Amino acid sequence: MKRATLWLALFGLAASLTAHAEVLTIGAEAVPHAEILEHVKPALAKQGIELKVKVFSNGLQENLAVAGKEIDANYFQHQPFLDSFNKSKGTRLVSVAAIHVEPFGAYSHKYRKTSELPDGATIAIPNDPSNTGRALLLLHKQGLISLKDPANILASARDISSNPHHFKIKELEAATLPRVLDQVDIALINTNYALQGGLKPKRDALFSEGSQSPYANIIVSREDNRSSPALKKLVAALSTDEVRQFIDQRYQGAVVPVF
Repeated sequence: MKRATLWLALFGLAASLTAHAEVLTIGAEAVPHAEILEHVKPALAKQGIELKVKVFSNGLQENLAVAGKEIDANYFQHQPFLDSFNKSKGTRLVSVAAIHVEPFGAYSHKYRKTSELPDGATIAIPNDPSNTGRALLLLHKQGLISLKDPANILASARDISSNPHHFKIKELEAATLPRVLDQVDIALINTNYALQGGLKPKRDALFSEGSQSPYANIIVSREDNRSSPALKKLVAALSTDEVRQFIDQRYQGAVVPVF
């Protein structure tokens, strides 16, 4: 009888603690964002936060879910992408904290060096404005094209001032780029999509941004929620030396902590 009473008391305590846990729902790309969030779940649970991770494959839908209060925040994008989204949709989503950088890279199934690229080669790049500019800036830095203003992070194909090798720039949805590598000569791919496509940036990229890239991936929320205690606990949990070690060991330079 005493054992039964003790068991019921413990069960009741556990149920009470679960009932009082605050639920925090975060949207994320599957790799690496959701994996990093899953890693900090236990630490947040100890602080009374039940972290729910909702995986998205479309950044626009992910931001709309935050704006529509379907989720509390998301973790997948950099500031130029957020700025472009806010401008196009009239939203006022805000950055809460920067967590990591994913150096943007160029990949090919046909060539191992950029010097092997033939005249007229097809180069696939993301079609959303912020990542289009990011890709073109990287091509400019590699000397493959020239831009009118190399500081314009929202450069478009219209801003190419010189293309001596007559490269064909093909703009496609970012998530599809790993799947078209057999159909183009090279593709410039965000690291999260490269990882999902089985590519290893350090091994497979012909060239990439350095670790000093300004495109840090950020936690994004609404203005009315940016200072919530739960989000502050999430940011603190993501910004520890232990998480830094997890990122370094798991992603081997493909993901670089910025905290």
